[in-house]
Amino acid sequence: MTDLFGDSASPAVALARKWRPRAFADLRGQEHVVQALSNALTQGRLHHAYLLTGTRGVGKTTLARILAKCLNCETGVTATPCGVCSACSQIDAGRFVDLLELDAASNTGVDNMREVLDNAQYAPTVGRYKVYIIDEVHMLSKPAFNSMLKTLEEPPAHVKFILATTDPQKIPVTVLSRCLQFNLKPMPPALVAQHLGDVLAQEQVDAEPAALTLLARAAAGSMRDALSLTDQAIAYGGGRIEAAGVEAMLGTVRRDYLFDLLDALAAHDADALMTQARTLAERGIAFDAALQDLGNLLTQLALILHAPNAVEAGMDAERMQLTAAGLDAETVQLYYQIALNGRRDLPYAPDELSGFSMTLLRMLAFAPGGATAARPVPVRTAPVARPEPVPREAAPEAPPPPAPVPSAPPRPEVAAPEPSAAADYRAPPAPAQVAREPAPRGDWDWLRVVSELRLGGMAKMLADHCELVAQAGDAVTLRVGETHKHLLDRAYQDKLVAALRDTFGATLEVKFEIGAAAEQTPQQVRTRIKEARQAEAVAAIETDPFVRELVDQFGGQIDASTIQPLGEST
Repeated sequence: MTDLFGDSASPAVALARKWRPRAFADLRGQEHVVQALSNALTQGRLHHAYLLTGTRGVGKTTLARILAKCLNCETGVTATPCGVCSACSQIDAGRFVDLLELDAASNTGVDNMREVLDNAQYAPTVGRYKVYIIDEVHMLSKPAFNSMLKTLEEPPAHVKFILATTDPQKIPVTVLSRCLQFNLKPMPPALVAQHLGDVLAQEQVDAEPAALTLLARAAAGSMRDALSLTDQAIAYGGGRIEAAGVEAMLGTVRRDYLFDLLDALAAHDADALMTQARTLAERGIAFDAALQDLGNLLTQLALILHAPNAVEAGMDAERMQLTAAGLDAETVQLYYQIALNGRRDLPYAPDELSGFSMTLLRMLAFAPGGATAARPVPVRTAPVARPEPVPREAAPEAPPPPAPVPSAPPRPEVAAPEPSAAADYRAPPAPAQVAREPAPRGDWDWLRVVSELRLGGMAKMLADHCELVAQAGDAVTLRVGETHKHLLDRAYQDKLVAALRDTFGATLEVKFEIGAAAEQTPQQVRTRIKEARQAEAVAAIETDPFVRELVDQFGGQIDASTIQPLGEST
């Protein structure tokens, strides 16, 4: 512990500095770059300029220093420098005279670059090569880049350039073409957590695995950030790293709160959702981070549903399995998309709590069964409260005063002029009004039954393409045409049967069959009704005296494709 917190004899050193890799073998997560450089050093195929790119803290400068040791080690050019000779020791200590590290962010001008290039022509003082490490090279000005082009293309034999940047897009292509480029990858959280565990074991610091996982995720692929956060966690926990302390330090959301949110969504409990939102606000947790962590959790749940072998082992594994078992894939995808949009729109909300609350309520409203579960009573009681045939028969009597027929275009739904099948489906409205009661199952209005089922997606499409073949008591037979038999997926059938049983009772038995092209499916009936209304609207326009007068007077033509019945949207 004295090595961490220090004493008067040995001052403390940050973990990121103390555990900086000293050789290629110590680098984690960059094997593709290490292999290429090791082979080049072993075979003597050295380039005069290297460009290392990647996000912060992935090892660009560290790799450049290791490469400088490989080039100047007293044992010779090697991929495994000894680390103990004068050159290696001085490079590790930052005192090697033939290694010049330049911060391009502080030396952006052309004069700084000319001074460097003027010194490049002189031979090394003690080493084999002069190595120039230019960090954040994209910060150089355009004249500075132009001044180094010739030297960068044909430098003296004793000079090696190693450029490092986090933004290679800002480097001129003339410079990129003169360098051998290596892209360092962000490190996966599992690798970062493993490395942190190894470091803390050698530091003799107790740490919970869950806490290391949280630190690894917060580092976002940067090993240096992970070690810096670990230093902070050690100080916060007084020499011990615990998950609760790391959560409080980072201001992240505990998985328990996220699982409670998902449980409330599954139960369609808006009060519980709002209680959880207020709890997060009272604990001072940033809602942007809450939505980000919710998106991460939903990603893990989607992997459990689709690709269980791709899920990383970690904390809360048992509860994640239970939560995933209560959700379907479509709902998880919907929640994930809403969480992303909610996080994007959070800055535009009146306040963060309102934006977060609206995001949760949006999930509740759009979830399968969420919106419909909140309004079944008004939908069913309104038709029952009136006499069954009266609403549809009284409506045609109101419009007669206006003589023109187009003023009442919705009436073909009651009695379509040509397709008799449509009239058959619209004739008995009464059974649909009391469809929730298992007793009156005499004759079904299949079109209306389908329209009132709580279905969405492919299950709704299956219902729309089913034809009611037979219905007697608890037995129902549905037929699907050959052209739509691909809809008879077991998952879609189960959803349709579950919706029917929810409406007509749990004892209902549904049988599916594949037959000739069905002609009485809800989709076809709606199509015929729409075509009939469209034909009536076109006929009304073409026979209208005023329209005919305009056509005759101006030699115009009627474009039937632009005519639309009232009440329909394009």
